[in-house]
Amino acid sequence: MAMTGQMTTISNKALWTGRVFSGLVVLFLIFDFGIKLVPLDVVTQSLAELGYPATLGMARGLGVLLLICTVLYVIPQTSILGAILLTGYLGGAVATHLRIGSPVFSHLLFGVYLGLLIWGGLYLRDPRVRALIPFIR
Repeated sequence: MAMTGQMTTISNKALWTGRVFSGLVVLFLIFDFGIKLVPLDVVTQSLAELGYPATLGMARGLGVLLLICTVLYVIPQTSILGAILLTGYLGGAVATHLRIGSPVFSHLLFGVYLGLLIWGGLYLRDPRVRALIPFIR
């Protein structure tokens, strides 16, 4: 693929690894959207424990916001915007868990783990991100 005068190629292995990373994240985010849309009792209980209103509107609002960001991430033309928005969404989750003193590796950093998979998958499958963030030359 040509990018601003440079040829950026992605190996088949990197492309498929990126697709798998992105696919796993998207499956998890769709699951998360689904349980917020219903919402399950665990969602409203978690909202209350995290200091947010335990209402249907809050749960569904977060779910719809998550779905919009995820759809933007899945569409190739808007995938970078989707990744940026998902990073912000997950940053809010990390800040919330930090504020209430959640366990570090299981709760606090879970959003960081997802963010790494989001950007790692995008990096491996999208030459625009590779050109923007040239880790490997």
